[in-house]
Amino acid sequence: MSRMAIMLAAGQGKRMKSKLYKVLHPVCGKPMVSHALAAVRGASCDRTVVIVGHGAEAVQAHLGDSVEYALQNEQLGTGHAVLQAKPLLGDADGVTVIICGDTPLVSSETIEALIAVHEQEGAAATILTAVLEDATGYGRIVRSEDGSVVRIVEQKDCSPEEAAIREMNTGTYCFDNRKLFAALGQVTNDNAQGEYYLTDVIGILREQGDRVSASIMDDPAESIGVNDRVLLAEAERLMRARIALKHQRNGVTLIDPAGTYIDAEVTIGADTVIYPGTQLRGKTSVGADCVIGPQADLLDAAIGDGVTIRQSVAEQVEVADDCTVGPFAFLRPGTKLARGVKVGDFVEIKNSVIGPGSKVPHLSYVGDAVVGTNVNIGCGAITANYDGYNKSKTEIGDNAFIGSNANLIAPVKVGSGAYVVAGSTITHDVGENDVAIARERQVNKPGYADKIRARARSMKERE
Repeated sequence: MSRMAIMLAAGQGKRMKSKLYKVLHPVCGKPMVSHALAAVRGASCDRTVVIVGHGAEAVQAHLGDSVEYALQNEQLGTGHAVLQAKPLLGDADGVTVIICGDTPLVSSETIEALIAVHEQEGAAATILTAVLEDATGYGRIVRSEDGSVVRIVEQKDCSPEEAAIREMNTGTYCFDNRKLFAALGQVTNDNAQGEYYLTDVIGILREQGDRVSASIMDDPAESIGVNDRVLLAEAERLMRARIALKHQRNGVTLIDPAGTYIDAEVTIGADTVIYPGTQLRGKTSVGADCVIGPQADLLDAAIGDGVTIRQSVAEQVEVADDCTVGPFAFLRPGTKLARGVKVGDFVEIKNSVIGPGSKVPHLSYVGDAVVGTNVNIGCGAITANYDGYNKSKTEIGDNAFIGSNANLIAPVKVGSGAYVVAGSTITHDVGENDVAIARERQVNKPGYADKIRARARSMKERE
């Protein structure tokens, strides 16, 4: 049986008080709407129609052509929103999951369970529900003796008995697709808000003799719909805990899970240790047997096996096996470290390739450079890659030695095995195995320090 999904993402989200459209606010590095989309795709929904309205262009720019779209020009209720998908899905056979784009915690396993209950019980509609300690404020699920759903009662309409019910409507549903759109045609806006409610479909199906079922989710936290910044932070906290647990069960040691921030699409190999304060963001991948942190911040970084990164920042970089980075290093986009490279404290590297076994131990800047194998770059050395107008390349050959406080003025090449003497400013190419010295000759003036001190005393006395 065909599986489809309709995602409601047309609401303006005024309570977020943000220029960013609500469903595009990230939770653990990924927009809420992408989390919801991943859940329905993980449940084998092969078509997804996203209902867009306010901020439609931003949602479409993010999701691209991976989904279909229907536009809700006016915000006339959830039933009206779903009805906008009729031209695309109205004639299809199968089941349709309806989910809100601001529910990032719903898992594909929960959606699978919802569809399974729907199919097993031969229902026309199945409601995803949660059982809460206190369901105040939510629509209650009233069941008959056979377990089917009789109705959904909103908080303001609850009798004392109904108010005591702890099972509530999460706003996610599974419908027989044809029956859904047939019932939507009967929904009216005869209510105080003048809106068309999707929940009215439940009553219509029940009145015509169809079965309405409910599937209770295992973890009520999955039901959170994010309407403001408070709930956004709560969703982030809950998802972070879920992500941490997944990595721990896969063999990763998190010294302090609550003090570690790992985005949803991050991968980590077994026997890696993550220390507190570390942020692994975007599509970062970390290999096995690594030590990351404390206080490491990696964004879209590809990290090999056996790597140590301490108190450092790395963005859009590639770090091969057995490298060490930090403390207090900054690896900027385009940096590639080959196997066994050492990058030490207060080093910045940008858009450069550092060859196997090379070292940039401390207080250096390497930008727009290609560095060979087993090169040593001394303390305070820099590649001067920018002249105010253009970026130029520095090339350093294998086994070269760059002395402390050397300035390599790009474009320039230092050949294999060459030595650049400390304190030199290199403006011309250095050949293989050459020694380059480019600094003023030292001049010593015997006894002149005494004259300087005497002059200083005399000036002080005149004051």
